[in-house]
Amino acid sequence: MAIITLTSDWGHSDYYAAAVKGVILSQLPNATIVDITHEIAPFNTIDAGFVVKNCFRNFPAGTIHIIAVDTIESDEIPHVVVKAEGQYFIAADNGVFRQIFDEYEDAVEINVMQDSDSFNFPARDRFAKVAVMLVQGVPLSEIGPKRETLRGAEFCAVVRDDAIEGIVIHIDSYGNLITNITREDFVNARRGRDFTIMVKGRLYTINKISDSYMDVRDTTDLVAIFGSHGNLEIAMREAPIASLCGIEFRSTIRVVFHDKIEAVAPPMGSLF
Repeated sequence: MAIITLTSDWGHSDYYAAAVKGVILSQLPNATIVDITHEIAPFNTIDAGFVVKNCFRNFPAGTIHIIAVDTIESDEIPHVVVKAEGQYFIAADNGVFRQIFDEYEDAVEINVMQDSDSFNFPARDRFAKVAVMLVQGVPLSEIGPKRETLRGAEFCAVVRDDAIEGIVIHIDSYGNLITNITREDFVNARRGRDFTIMVKGRLYTINKISDSYMDVRDTTDLVAIFGSHGNLEIAMREAPIASLCGIEFRSTIRVVFHDKIEAVAPPMGSLF
């Protein structure tokens, strides 16, 4: 039996996740349903894409991922099923697919009647139905017509000769900041030069990349690492940098390259 995952911005205080699971289990009693997260910020498709991107490859081939973030359909934003790397992704074509993978095998617009007269809960009334169809072996060609292109673009950092400008694309449960600056971006742009990572303009700066959160002495020291996701991450050893420093989703993080450390403001590696 295939695995079906759920990623949403529903939270845990409402009935939404339970309703979707109920629809699936009523038709597939032995289904394995995995909650990836229901704590995506409302309508935040960038965050949803980041989360799914960094876990879907850990699931077996044939897994079906329902992404219920900003799901209301329109003429410009249809509901779509995409097959990529041997797995299936069901969502509105609102840009989320392009956050998860660069290439895909097939994509179709969903042409399946939903099981309700309401159009406000497509994850329950349409996505769950399509997930069951996929488990039952219904080919994509019977779910809808081919979708030639997917909307949106990956949120890449801007790389210049003397700097990289990125943004915070995810704040994890520890308050750590994950940016869209990749290790590859950094290595290629650095070219052996010194650098300063700037957080909140020049208010907080870091001049080294560490291997671990424990590489800094004090619990409130700032530390920069490349996490398991491969992106530049800014953190404190045992404190939530996001709330303590007032940093939010889409905040700018800059890496400035230079020949001498003194060329940029002196480092302020600790909040206190």
